[in-house]
Amino acid sequence: MWPRNTESGFSLVEVLIATTVFAVAVGGLADVCAVATRANANAKATSVASLMAAQKMEQLRALAWGFDAFETPLSDTTTDISVTPERPGTGAGLSPSPAGALAQNTAGYCDFLDATGQPLGSGTTPVEGAVFVRRWSVEPLPANPANTLVLQVTVTRTLRGGERGRPLDDARVVSLKTRKAL
Repeated sequence: MWPRNTESGFSLVEVLIATTVFAVAVGGLADVCAVATRANANAKATSVASLMAAQKMEQLRALAWGFDAFETPLSDTTTDISVTPERPGTGAGLSPSPAGALAQNTAGYCDFLDATGQPLGSGTTPVEGAVFVRRWSVEPLPANPANTLVLQVTVTRTLRGGERGRPLDDARVVSLKTRKAL
């Protein structure tokens, strides 16, 4: 009698099945990595948009809106905050914005930013290289129009051809500014 071979190994079928299972697992992992990469890029863009909205809101809130020593209303309605650095006497400041300032590019109430949030310019026409468009509005509060303003800032990611990004990419900040005695 011939001695039986006691060595065992993998058959060709077992190797093919194991390779197939491994390839499917690696393919699924690659899809998960691609989804995670897109989610991280979107989260970064949303974070930058939120920071840029908060920054513009701080600029608006820093403008004078109060009373002087004689209790006369004091309002900064001439600082241009659509440019960097701000220019006194050449802009709209806290003047009421035109209707639709948050929905369309309006001179004095709009600027364009790169991917890191650095200002590239302002106006009604998107600037070359702009990744975000930042718009703001200043509206008197109907219940107290002489002393309270509603300030709103939106930052939206731009796409090629001036299209708007998805609503999830938007950042919006709203605040009230009330006159205070100095």
